[in-house]
Amino acid sequence: MKPEVALERLEAMCARAEHCRAELQQKLYGWMVAPAHAERILATLEKNRFFDDRRFAGVYCRDKALHARWGRRKIIFGLKAKRISSDIISEAVGAIDEDEYRGVMIDLLRYKASSLKEGNTFDGRTKLYRFGVQRGYEPELVAAALRSGILWPGEK
Repeated sequence: MKPEVALERLEAMCARAEHCRAELQQKLYGWMVAPAHAERILATLEKNRFFDDRRFAGVYCRDKALHARWGRRKIIFGLKAKRISSDIISEAVGAIDEDEYRGVMIDLLRYKASSLKEGNTFDGRTKLYRFGVQRGYEPELVAAALRSGILWPGEK
């Protein structure tokens, strides 16, 4: 693909949604754009603020935490997979509102608890704990929610 066409396509893509440098590099590689042209294209896009890894990380964190109901650990892993730097990751993850985060986790665990046939038994709590940790929530937060007894409505 010609570099001019690739630039236009990436500009249109970035205008529709947030993307990070790694995603754009992958697109350019897939389009078989020469590495020298690819770097110039990425520099142009970054200069014109079509993409910004810091902005991308913030949007990614908010979206995954509130809509996909991911925990911090899974979000961090996802950002590392997109080759976002550690300082940007910690800044973006640190911006997640703690009360909202815990509320989303509790709602998710309550929903899962209502579908468990084991109920509030050792097996049920173990399944719920594993579910929460697999969704990326910190083990100590999931354990604290289980100990609090607020996950099974109607029970003491």
